[in-house]
Amino acid sequence: MTTATMLSKTWLRRSAVAIASTVVLAGVGWAAFETLDRAFPPPLPAQLAVSPEVVDRDGALLRAYATPDGRWRLATTLDQIDPQFVKMLVAYEDKRFQEHAGVDVIALGRAAMQFASNGRIVSGGSTLSMQLARLLEPRENRSFGQKIRQMFRAIQIERRLSKQEILERYLTLAPYGGNLEGIRAASLAWFGKEPKRLGVSEAALLVALPQLPELRRPDRNPAGARTARDRVLTRMVNAGLLGETEAARAALDDVSGKRLALPSLAAHAADAALRNRPGETRRQLTIRKSVQEGLEAVAIEAARKVGPHVSVAMVLADAMTGEILGEVGSANYFDASRSGWIDMTRTLRSPGSTLKPFIYGLAIEEGLIAQETIIEDRPADFAGYRPKNFDMTYQGDVTIRQALQLSLNVPAIRLLDAVGPQRMVSRFRQAGVIPTLPLGEAPGLAIGLGGVGVTLRDLVQLYTGLSNGGKAKVLRDGAEAAAPAPLENGMVLEPQAAWQVTDMLAGVRPPLNAAPRAIAYKTGTSYGNRDAWSVGYDGRHVLGVWVGRPDSGSVPGISGYESAAPVLFEGFVRSGLATTPFRRPPAGAFRPAAGDLPVTLERFISAQGELVASAKSVVEPAPRIVFPPDGARVELGASGAEAAPLVLKLQGGRAPFRWLANGKPLTDIERRREATWKPDGVGYSTLTVIDAAGRATSVKVFVE
Repeated sequence: MTTATMLSKTWLRRSAVAIASTVVLAGVGWAAFETLDRAFPPPLPAQLAVSPEVVDRDGALLRAYATPDGRWRLATTLDQIDPQFVKMLVAYEDKRFQEHAGVDVIALGRAAMQFASNGRIVSGGSTLSMQLARLLEPRENRSFGQKIRQMFRAIQIERRLSKQEILERYLTLAPYGGNLEGIRAASLAWFGKEPKRLGVSEAALLVALPQLPELRRPDRNPAGARTARDRVLTRMVNAGLLGETEAARAALDDVSGKRLALPSLAAHAADAALRNRPGETRRQLTIRKSVQEGLEAVAIEAARKVGPHVSVAMVLADAMTGEILGEVGSANYFDASRSGWIDMTRTLRSPGSTLKPFIYGLAIEEGLIAQETIIEDRPADFAGYRPKNFDMTYQGDVTIRQALQLSLNVPAIRLLDAVGPQRMVSRFRQAGVIPTLPLGEAPGLAIGLGGVGVTLRDLVQLYTGLSNGGKAKVLRDGAEAAAPAPLENGMVLEPQAAWQVTDMLAGVRPPLNAAPRAIAYKTGTSYGNRDAWSVGYDGRHVLGVWVGRPDSGSVPGISGYESAAPVLFEGFVRSGLATTPFRRPPAGAFRPAAGDLPVTLERFISAQGELVASAKSVVEPAPRIVFPPDGARVELGASGAEAAPLVLKLQGGRAPFRWLANGKPLTDIERRREATWKPDGVGYSTLTVIDAAGRATSVKVFVE
């Protein structure tokens, strides 16, 4: 055997032994790693501890809260971040991120050689996975042992998380100066925007900040921040991610500035969401961010104009759904001088004259009045209750339309006395609003002028009925623990009456210098100038405004028209919502001229007036419709022109009589106690008869 052959066999044996040894060692190493991996799993919680956040209907951030340890750390996903930023981060920190399994051997070798030749650290070899490991297990010192631990943890992390999950966790935990952690908190604090909208210069700075967050803070060390940003821009040009011109243009941007506060919109609603749904990290409200921003700006400006210690509250709702699109509990949540922490949208106050439209609507339903009916505005005594007008003057004879538009007190109480305060309260409850009365007291005439407790949300809910054809909607903002149950009925006024009231309120003169807006609105001022109100609506949206002191103190000079109405009009403008036309008149709703009114609707005569002027002459009992009875279902058999008219019969009353169907006169004045009526179609209808003494009665029937 030759020497060469012997050497060849020896080399083969040694190679085989080396390979076998390597395999054995690798197997042992792998088994050891598996054992260690199971024995010492990485600290990877299923969910990171992040800041609770409240978002609007479209997912935009309204308000965030610090974590229990005082950090601003917002949950982050890659679809919330500008893709260009992610590319820049990976190119700068870990260009082989997609290829390695947690440790970049090439980068570590390069870093070691640079350290050996320069005697200091020139570049790091940490991967993003290793940096995430360091964030999950903060180190007390920098040592070789800590580095080995990070590499071990990085490999463990790579085995458990996808590359996307690693990036998302890193971008949630990375430090950006002070108590800012994560790209979202940093982008909002340093630039006032979500990271989806970062510019090139901004993205470069946020790539550089986590390495030395305190030394590169743009508010404390703008020069250091600029140098770090420019270094990133240069690296991006070398990596081919940016052109030289684009990088040069980005390098011209200023980096100095102050740290901005994170959004705190809809603070009271956000607080309520946290209280009612404590286990959720992300709560979504029905509010629209752009609307909320506009209303809050208006409230702050208005409170400043009125004076110290005064606050402003606003609620804007969709009348068709009940969803609140904007709500301001106070002029400034953080202003202690205005008790900003108190949510004045939910505080009971006297509503002043804002309930008057519902008095007029009920009187129209009863067939007692039309818009051009004459009513007296003169001193009156209602069993000891003597209402006076706000300006302490009287107008004499006025039309119903004028009485409502001028918000005269005596005419409103005359009508409330006729329809009954209990009936109005019953309608409010039907609409989901329960007014608060003094303990042990029944509803009285004083509720027509504000002698009852309601909240701003209550008022807006009632007014959704006026905007929505008479049917109110339960307000909700998404902060509730559970969705509120819908109303069984919700009818605050019949559609014809709601249209008549809207037609009158749409003619109220706007406040001085107000931007024109096609809305119907009503104002109110409580006793002693403690509360100023204004509630307005178009065909879709209702906005309510309250102005006053949270401590119920008097504010000399404030009134609904002077103080709250300008805020209402400005609020509609700044909300950014387009005006929605009012609903078309429902069947049977129209506005006759004064000359076309039947004699019984020419002038309203209250029960008190009848008692004094005509008690001797009126001996007949009040009229009563005996057919069809109230609640009857009437089947006409045929439809259209072939349908037989329905015979109407009444008892009592003094002739002549005026019959109305859904507020529209049927025939000329009748002296007989019978009349005929041909319905326009199927559905509910209200039949009313008024006698010569002005007494009226009504029934509601369903035609099928």
